[in-house]
Amino acid sequence: MTKAIRIAANGGPEVLEYVDVEVGEPGPGEIRVRHKACGLNYIDVYFRTGLYPQPLPAGLGMEGAGIVEAVGQGVSHLKTGDRVAYASRPPGAYAEARVMNAAYVVKLPEGIDFETGAAMMLQGLTVQYLFRRTFPLRGGETILFHAAAGGVGLIASQWARAIGVTMIGTVGSDEKAELAKAHGCAHVINYNTENFVERVKEITGGKGVPVVYDSIGKDTFIGSLDCLAPLGMMVSFGNASGPVPPFSVNELASRGSLFITRPSLFNYIAKREDLDVMANDLFSMVLSHKIKIGINQRYALKDVAQAHRDLESRKTTGSTILIP
Repeated sequence: MTKAIRIAANGGPEVLEYVDVEVGEPGPGEIRVRHKACGLNYIDVYFRTGLYPQPLPAGLGMEGAGIVEAVGQGVSHLKTGDRVAYASRPPGAYAEARVMNAAYVVKLPEGIDFETGAAMMLQGLTVQYLFRRTFPLRGGETILFHAAAGGVGLIASQWARAIGVTMIGTVGSDEKAELAKAHGCAHVINYNTENFVERVKEITGGKGVPVVYDSIGKDTFIGSLDCLAPLGMMVSFGNASGPVPPFSVNELASRGSLFITRPSLFNYIAKREDLDVMANDLFSMVLSHKIKIGINQRYALKDVAQAHRDLESRKTTGSTILIP
């Protein structure tokens, strides 16, 4: 039997159960992977609470790294013994081992260890598509990125610095501000002591920014729109404070014909060729030391409920992993 986390109902961290499960053989197009580390991400909270519905009972976790134990028919890019990593639906990474679709699994380069692999895939690929595809940055831009001291934010801070982009980041404490600055964030705003809209306007000489990357949602949405220059783009890629409430599209017109998008990583990696390009770009940034994946919290898999409590109370910074 294999240990895994399961939920039988939606709710708080108390619904997370550490149980025995049977992991069978992979079918066509599948592999069985033995995890060395699993990633923790805010999207896991959305699935646990039911904000993102899924059939119950169910597993949680979208990200992991480990070794391929078995390969199903038709899988040609992986073999038994390969070191691998992934960020993929359906949830189920909170486990010692799992069977999953091989199409979303990539080989992990030898220069990247399992813990880094588990901590970097979802967050790193998110920054990759945000900066390379959703609103492609070419260097020289000034951007606003919320939650700059989180796992995605710290990767974004480093990536922005590496490509010559001036990043304005928001955080919730002075300690987090120092962390974001240390990772390359050019301007940091503590939204608990400063008005981030006023500060963005001050930093940009009243012009605003061409793009806002916002994973906070309800609490920052309208303010984010107010930070945009005319014809700017609002990229709403998460809702840590709650879903964005309904709004009139006239809010976009009145601020200068703004654009808005609600992207998801899983649409961007739906094609295998896109996943390969994105993963190789991320691996290159890490192997070249332009980006360092900061694993600031480690929990045993059985202690995942505490990990969720700490994540939701914003006690965590950088990346967090679970050790099976």
